[in-house]
Amino acid sequence: MKTQNYENHVRMHPIYHYFLTLLVLASLITAVVNLVLSLQSGENVWSALAILLMAAAFVLTFILLRIYPLRAQDRAIRAEESLRHFILTGKPLDSRLTMGQIVALRFASDKELLELSIAAAEEELSPKDIKKRIVEWRSDHNRI
Repeated sequence: MKTQNYENHVRMHPIYHYFLTLLVLASLITAVVNLVLSLQSGENVWSALAILLMAAAFVLTFILLRIYPLRAQDRAIRAEESLRHFILTGKPLDSRLTMGQIVALRFASDKELLELSIAAAEEELSPKDIKKRIVEWRSDHNRI
């Protein structure tokens, strides 16, 4: 597998991120246009409204389909990083760290974790800034 670093660590799933996104947006736009045309003509307003409601349900499902698994992955990452930090230092992670910061710290090597976690908490570093400070990158090929 290709060595991971800041420039190439973002993972995209083409079917979801490109194809399905366009399909859902096209459905919503088509439903809105259909409703507007129906309102202008005065015909099929209820069916156009029903189609718009279904398109809205598709959009909501599309969003939740992404959010729920990410929340589960965040919980697993928080547990893994808390355990890794405790094993390396004998102390729990700083409670000031946000979920985004902890997710970013997972890329730090064991040698860098303590220093970066302290800096992240004290300097309120963004996840992007944390990733940019990592010298020895620890790959994560599981999260999309």
